Amino acid sequence: MRIAVLQGGRSAEREVSLRSGAQVAAALRGRRHDVEQVDLDRDVWDRLRDGGFDCVFIALHGRLGEDGTVQGMLELLGLPYIGSGVLASALCIDKAKTNRLLQAEGFAVPDFEEVAGDDAERLAARYGLPAVVKPVREGSTIGLTIAADVDALASGLVLARRYDARVLVQRFVSGTEVTVGVLGDRALAAMEVVPLGDEMHTYEVKYTPGREKFVLPAPLGAGYRAVLDLALETHRVLQAGPYSRVDLRVRPNGEALVLECNTLPGLHELGWFPAMAKHAGIPFVDLIETILDRAALNVNETVLGAKR
Repeated sequence: MRIAVLQGGRSAEREVSLRSGAQVAAALRGRRHDVEQVDLDRDVWDRLRDGGFDCVFIALHGRLGEDGTVQGMLELLGLPYIGSGVLASALCIDKAKTNRLLQAEGFAVPDFEEVAGDDAERLAARYGLPAVVKPVREGSTIGLTIAADVDALASGLVLARRYDARVLVQRFVSGTEVTVGVLGDRALAAMEVVPLGDEMHTYEVKYTPGREKFVLPAPLGAGYRAVLDLALETHRVLQAGPYSRVDLRVRPNGEALVLECNTLPGLHELGWFPAMAKHAGIPFVDLIETILDRAALNVNETVLGAKR
């Protein structure tokens, strides 16, 4: 197949996307595909339209890539692509909308609100300390603060607004940080991710070798299967498509709360999703080929008067 690996872009996660794109392209070339790495720039429409591609492997992360915009462009071009469709992509990158939908469906999520002002004292009284402050539409913990006091909460609001006009404040949930990889109708594994020497998974921790430890399978005891099932059901409710990564917090009493669903998890050498696939017996090249096999268009063109 002739495949465009769409990478880079203009989000805060550009460098991570380039790493994912390089790993994906190498794996596809190893399977004898004709691969062209395409940066998401102002010429991308013409390059994709005129490139003779059979499909597009999206290796983008963050906004203008993981939020439905690129997916919509590919639908217009009629190019099959990997990952979630327009609606699920737009929904899952929006943490506030995701939380509201999951709440309506009966899922447990940390108490939260989307804030318009800067009243840090009110927010601290409402959600307690530490509190979580983050942009509504970013990933990789970019712009995220775990505020231990009111001043840190106020600073966190300022930081989050550098990345998004919309900001979420959320109650901090103590417990085990767990992520679950979902591939099709299968939850691959639940993995605990432990930052070494840091209190949280900052961008630098996530993408620097040796600064976090993976625990596979996550030490959840008898609750392990329930966490897999919860992640899989989250994936289904959000219509996350061929694959996703669901992040959760598991309290000491075993209660699991959903934090978010990532529709284009990282596929680079430090990515959490490839680590879980490997644990499930799926080598990286097979994982990429499996994802590729599920490339499709997700919007049916409406033709008036046509028989369907």
